[in-house]
Amino acid sequence: MHQAPIRMSRAEFESVVDAALDEIPEDILDQIENLAVVVEERPPGNEPGLLGLYEGVSLAERGIDYTGYLPDRITIFRLPHLELGLSGSDLRAEIRMTVLHEVAHHLGFDERRLHELGWD
Repeated sequence: MHQAPIRMSRAEFESVVDAALDEIPEDILDQIENLAVVVEERPPGNEPGLLGLYEGVSLAERGIDYTGYLPDRITIFRLPHLELGLSGSDLRAEIRMTVLHEVAHHLGFDERRLHELGWD
């Protein structure tokens, strides 16, 4: 059963997102290219249940003609996370999982690779 949303300021939420990015292993981090990660309050159209969104061309889909593109974008949505009604530690774990899952989309990882990394 869900609890009432816990309070977490935008700054604290962004700190949790940053900490999740800092956990990415160096060999995987070295592969990330042309990517921006941002926090927004709500998804476009206030789509229910959407915690994160990857927009761009995954590394697996980029060809030799991939030049001059704006950075891919990962958006992590703060209020939908808070509305899950999770405890502090569970909320931090959910934010971490969302960040890692969206980074995996950028990298072009399949579900098997996500599972191997513990990002599913």
